[in-house]
Formats: sequence, structure tokens, C-alpha cells
Amino acid sequence: MIAGNIFRWIGSLFTDFLFAPFNWLRLTVAKSDAGWWTSNAVNWFFLLILLVLFAYWMKEAARFQREGTEDRA
Repeated sequence: MIAGNIFRWIGSLFTDFLFAPFNWLRLTVAKSDAGWWTSNAVNWFFLLILLVLFAYWMKEAARFQREGTEDRA
């Protein structure tokens, strides 16, 4: 019984609170002139973070290979 209530609470948390900004984007902003760009701003933000982290990873990999400390086991 408690587990069922916990899962209902988690479902309510996501649908009623955490996804509210996405519902707002979907229902109001997406129908404006710049709707596609605004709706996908979250995706662009995550893509930017991914590219920054990938560049950092490649820089560190090159540094380890240059120093000869890369573990190639």
C-alpha cells in the first residue's frame, strides 16, 4: 500500500510540477512565431553542455597520451 502511494506521489510530482514548464511551452509558446526555437531551447542547452564536456574529455585524453600516462590495458 505504501509503495503504491509513493509511486503515485512520484507520478504526481513529475506531471503536476516538474513538467509544468514544458506544458507551458507546448501550449502557449510553441504557437508563436519563434516557437520552434523557443521550444527546443532546452535541447540546444543540453547540446551545448555535451559539446563542452566532449571538448574537455578530448583535451584531457590528448594530455594523458602526450605525457605517456594513459592506461591502455
